[in-house]
Amino acid sequence: MTPADDVLIHPVQRQAGVALWRQIATALREDIANGISPPGTQLATEAEMSARFAVNRHTVRRALEELSRDGLVRVEQGRGTFVAEDVLDYAVEARTRFSQWIRRHNKEPSGRVLRLQEMAAEQRVARGLGMRAGSRVVLLERIGFADDRPVSLTRHYFPAARLRGIEEALHATPSITEALRKAGIDDYLRQQTRVTARMPTPTEADLLRMARSRPVLVTESVNVDRLGTIIEFSLGCYPTPRVQIVFEP
Repeated sequence: MTPADDVLIHPVQRQAGVALWRQIATALREDIANGISPPGTQLATEAEMSARFAVNRHTVRRALEELSRDGLVRVEQGRGTFVAEDVLDYAVEARTRFSQWIRRHNKEPSGRVLRLQEMAAEQRVARGLGMRAGSRVVLLERIGFADDRPVSLTRHYFPAARLRGIEEALHATPSITEALRKAGIDDYLRQQTRVTARMPTPTEADLLRMARSRPVLVTESVNVDRLGTIIEFSLGCYPTPRVQIVFEP
């Protein structure tokens, strides 16, 4: 279908008593509701929509801003505008595992490592691990994906002395569970999780491919081995357009 044909199907009337951008937003809502634009698909560019509705790009942009505020679309910096996917429930349970979480939603999990290094623990990290500030820890920072969409930005801290060989194990495998097993931890449990919300930093918004005007959920979690010894402290950042956190008994 050409842009000209589309204008005939979804004309906007300048004398209809409704702002042009609202008429465009309504037409796009109908496309989404009727499955013409399924979740995850990329919408036409502002220039293409301008041709479709015979309006200027500012008017189209105003309509997209409205849909973004309502959570129907998301704007990815440098990539375009996409129809929002269903929100994934991230269930916080005794054994919370990233891969299991993603596969539960029939999506393929993957990750990209941003940093893996040994360092001195700052006060917040040391407190979370139950050790002194300045003690050596191994940091794994990575982005988690569901299919090709980023759903988490996490920093995992492990006590270097308590888990000897953990850095080498993390270099060898993308799975934290498998790396901990190589370091002598056969099983581990979530001891506690704190959740807050805030606006993302510019870097977080870019990495998570989300609008800077939408909040992120921030988690602070502690995992322990079967004896109750702390083996991991993590800080997570989750985009609210795609993730909601659910606490399970």
